[in-house]
Amino acid sequence: MNSPLTDLKTSSPAPLWIPSAKKVESTIISDFMGKVSAKTGQKIENYADLWRWSVENNENFWNFLWDYCDVRGEKGTRVLDSNGGQMLGARFFPDARINYAENVLRQRDDQTALIFRDERGGERSLSFKALYEQVSLWQQALMGMGVREGDRVAAYLPNMPEAIIACLAASSLGAIWSSASPDFGVQGVIDRFGQIEPKILITVDGYYYGGKVIDCLPKVRDVQPALKGLEKTIVIPFAGSSLKIEDLKDAVSSDHFTGAYSPKEIAFTRVSFNHPLFILFSSGTTGIPKCIVHGHGGTLLQHLKEHRLQCDIRSGDKVFYFTTCGWMMWNWLVTALASGATLLLFDGSPFHPDGNVLWDYTCEHGCTLFGTSAKYIDALKSAKLAPGKTHDLSALRTLTSTGSPLVHESFDYVYRAIKSDLHLASISGGTDIVSCFMLGNPISPVWRGEIQGPGLGMAVDVFDEEAKPATIGAGELVCTKPFPCMPVSFWNDPDQVKYKAAYFERFENIWVHGDWVEKTAHGGLIIHGRSDATLNPGGVRIGTAEIYRQVEQVEAVRESIAVAQDWEDDVRVILFVILQKGWALDENLIKEIKTKIRNGASPRHVPAKIIQVTDIPRTKSGKITELAVRDVIHGRKIKNVEALANPESLDLYKNLEELKS
Repeated sequence: MNSPLTDLKTSSPAPLWIPSAKKVESTIISDFMGKVSAKTGQKIENYADLWRWSVENNENFWNFLWDYCDVRGEKGTRVLDSNGGQMLGARFFPDARINYAENVLRQRDDQTALIFRDERGGERSLSFKALYEQVSLWQQALMGMGVREGDRVAAYLPNMPEAIIACLAASSLGAIWSSASPDFGVQGVIDRFGQIEPKILITVDGYYYGGKVIDCLPKVRDVQPALKGLEKTIVIPFAGSSLKIEDLKDAVSSDHFTGAYSPKEIAFTRVSFNHPLFILFSSGTTGIPKCIVHGHGGTLLQHLKEHRLQCDIRSGDKVFYFTTCGWMMWNWLVTALASGATLLLFDGSPFHPDGNVLWDYTCEHGCTLFGTSAKYIDALKSAKLAPGKTHDLSALRTLTSTGSPLVHESFDYVYRAIKSDLHLASISGGTDIVSCFMLGNPISPVWRGEIQGPGLGMAVDVFDEEAKPATIGAGELVCTKPFPCMPVSFWNDPDQVKYKAAYFERFENIWVHGDWVEKTAHGGLIIHGRSDATLNPGGVRIGTAEIYRQVEQVEAVRESIAVAQDWEDDVRVILFVILQKGWALDENLIKEIKTKIRNGASPRHVPAKIIQVTDIPRTKSGKITELAVRDVIHGRKIKNVEALANPESLDLYKNLEELKS
């Protein structure tokens, strides 16, 4: 097998972080490696050895992982039904019976399971015992509503304890959970939940953001008629609303919903390994969102692997991820309870009243893993904040970043301004697999600008245009063997037409993920952007991340977005920039930006036009949307503006005189 752990580009002369021998020895992954070596007789000395063994012996790896993580359930005798060698349709543990919630709720003691802080500073917590009891109440109430295997329970909620409680209650019954954050507009919710026809809708009356109370119930009232089969709406009191619960059809408060029940032993419904657990939604920026179905077993096993082996999460750790219920990182975070971690939940603006709010919270509670987006790190850097100098981060071991590529300079910033002795893990995967293809590990060095490597058990490679492993330059991120967290299906896609089109149309029997990626000499990977957003001037493919990295080193530039414009039988690069306060885009600044790009990247990366804007369209999870901008400047209709957090920003890109010459 061609290994992405051999090659190519060197990003810096020395690693930014090397774990000490003592730290390496104490990690869970080192213990796992020792047990694999003892069982197989193979010499496994480092992460590259372990990764290679895990993909060359993928059935043995996943079977061993099940036992090592003490998964609760009936494993069965078969590890993989390979579907005649076809990735699409391959199924792991086809004889297994398992329940996700049973594994997540295995702990029932007085250790703190959840700590929640809202934007106003209000805080509450739940022990594992109390969490179990709350799930019991919700499970009984859902059963009282007739919820059973396969029914959909949809949530329109902030990142609060009730979201996790209701999620685990639904999954304990074999029902299917799906969630969206309350900042989605009416059409955005209908586009998602309308496709899956939930039996139950759980919402909140209002929430806090940016110092304001945001009213939710008027939107819920407008959403309800569009949800075919909806039988009950449960409203969680939180921030208040202009409407009363009685103003909604078939609605009840959460207190009333569970009030008739007392905690008791939970009867977990064990289902097949691939029984639907979650329905997640694609961003929807190119059309109505795809409904991606993930199963109980694959989600659990993949998350256990990533949490314990790749992130070294263990019982008693405090794990924080800045996420909403509309991003797959929320689902990822919930599963950390299965490793005995305490979850730190936060809902609100990360910059209200200022940029210290998340660090105040996590510092106070001794956070061990801090997860966020690359854009948040860029925002900290732009604001010239230095959390490591203003906060006690002695407990912090790991910082993970995802959502978009973490550029080289942001690596420098983290080690300079947050913590020097820190496992910085840039991670990448997504909604498609509810996890990661590429991520960190705590026993290998961290190199500037690089994701440390592919995940264990994930046969990741980089292919050129002819479906051959790339040896020079960037290529398509692919996976060449099946893995347990492949989607079970797409909702309402009985013949798997949408599923195949999403991942298997480009190369025969090879998963193509849609990222434009480059291998490195250290076994790492660098993401240059989405394949469908790469630029192709003069027939040479250019990743947008390469441009952003250079532009955002310019002091005057706060943020940028680059797209290709069709021009004279070719394409030309157009760069839009948001400037820092007090700057103007004059000829000198344009020259500075172009020179920075030319010297730092290449002459081909230099944009034909640089245009100042005041906003950049982004999805609800904060990702900038190059495709939407590209369509707008070409006069094409945006198919689903409801997928955007700030759809009004698209008007800034319409009919620009600068693009007519």
